[in-house]
Amino acid sequence: MEDVLRSLGYLCLGSRLKRIGEQLQADAQRVLDGLEVPLQSSQYPLLAALDRLGPLAVGELAQSLGLTQPGVTRSVSLLAELGLVEAIQSDGDQRRKMVSLTRKGQRLVDVAKRDVWPRIERAVADLCRDLSGPLLDQLAAIEDGLAMAPLDRRVKKGAAQ
Repeated sequence: MEDVLRSLGYLCLGSRLKRIGEQLQADAQRVLDGLEVPLQSSQYPLLAALDRLGPLAVGELAQSLGLTQPGVTRSVSLLAELGLVEAIQSDGDQRRKMVSLTRKGQRLVDVAKRDVWPRIERAVADLCRDLSGPLLDQLAAIEDGLAMAPLDRRVKKGAAQ
């Protein structure tokens, strides 16, 4: 069957990038599930930002990730319920919450940085290794590569090597 998004080229670039992003997240989630990591792949960037930048206000956290503030607020609430972050009212402004990693959150990030993120990064690098040429051709190569071997298979292949 014809891949309509692919055939419409630049007209559907946003939809195509979204599709690739969703597939990469789903594949990364399978990797996390296989390693019995109790978190959604979409929540790791938030933890990584806090690890890298330290405690941040919700708005600053949203800005650092390029996400909407309501979406970050929801993720912070979920991560707080899991005991991975804490959100504390700012002393100077009661409307402003400062978000930081808890000890449990920092331990999870440390394990992810050591055992999980490098595997996923190598798998994505493997997927993109031979890309060159026009953007649409590169996107087609990424989509074809994901169809042939999703990230979770690439992670396993990388671990075997």
